[in-house]
Amino acid sequence: MAGNSNLHDSARNKQDEFYTQLSLIESELKHYKVHFKGKTILCNCDDPFESNFFKYFAMNFNSLGLKKLIATCYATSPITGKELDFFQDAKGQLSFLPLPNALPVDEKRRPYRVEITEVSDENGDGRVDLADVEYLLRNKKNALTLLDGDGDFRSAECIELLKQADIVVTNPPFSLFREYIAQLIEYNKAFIVIGNMNAVTYKEIFPLIAQNVLWLGYNCGHFWFKVPETYEEKKTDFKIDESGQKWRRMGNICWFTNLDIEKRHENMVLFRLYSPEEYPTYDNYDAINVNRTVDIPCDYYGVMGVPITFLSQYNPDQFEIVAFRKGNDGKDLVYSFSDSSHFVNVERERERERERERERESKRRTVQPYFRILIRRK
Repeated sequence: MAGNSNLHDSARNKQDEFYTQLSLIESELKHYKVHFKGKTILCNCDDPFESNFFKYFAMNFNSLGLKKLIATCYATSPITGKELDFFQDAKGQLSFLPLPNALPVDEKRRPYRVEITEVSDENGDGRVDLADVEYLLRNKKNALTLLDGDGDFRSAECIELLKQADIVVTNPPFSLFREYIAQLIEYNKAFIVIGNMNAVTYKEIFPLIAQNVLWLGYNCGHFWFKVPETYEEKKTDFKIDESGQKWRRMGNICWFTNLDIEKRHENMVLFRLYSPEEYPTYDNYDAINVNRTVDIPCDYYGVMGVPITFLSQYNPDQFEIVAFRKGNDGKDLVYSFSDSSHFVNVERERERERERERERESKRRTVQPYFRILIRRK
């Protein structure tokens, strides 16, 4: 499937270095500004000098009214320690200049953390931007220090930083998404993280959505991410820009959060009318199948099976989530319809092929739709 092959590759090969564009971060986080004032923000999967999450919060530190910004990176990141030369004093503080009694840090990749509590126009150019970062870190109220361990978000020292945070905002490794969310829930942290829509199908994630513990944010779709130069070229969803930077396009990307946002209280406008011919009933569950979210009928109040993309418009005040994917027999939802029923659209070509083969054997066909969420109008 176009857009998803990169996700499958990353899962198989543990290629988790996908760097989020600043524009994508800005378009999402603009909806959460009311939550940030007076808070400590943690970006715990982010090299402070490469991560656009760190850049966003550093540049907007004052306008958002942040209390503190913390960023950490993982030791095996391809860019950790490569982009800057560091010197370290006896107290562990890092600097970019060989100050008195400071020694150069060895060339090994060493993870570090940045803690910022004050941002000002240190170089006097009339604005606060990333040109001020070096100056910011000379401020005694800010710190750049090496981590003792490898910077893994599951390590003891990173968990201690997590405990300090009010809100966690980052792009966690897709291959560790289950563990990452589980940790945030365990420590009762507010979060805004980017991931793949398919994560809603995980047995560890869907119950959290059904119980309104977490939900989807504003933006969903196919987006381009920077990747390290070591990543192999692909025939599709891949490009190299004029500077030689490699990019991969990831499919079905969305944001996950547990912060309350206006979007989740907006009622979905419904206009389709129910008819038995157009909305077949499942063979193994008393519910109708709805192929597209936009086709949810306005005059039906029984249980409906809808695609997982429904969650991008899910309002818990308008709908109730009943179950996921399985019928009363514990098997995937299926429905049957006669050959003369031309109203039903089978979602995937492979399903169409399967039905053509079965058509020779029976006058009725059975369809197993792709993952369905069972919902009911309130």
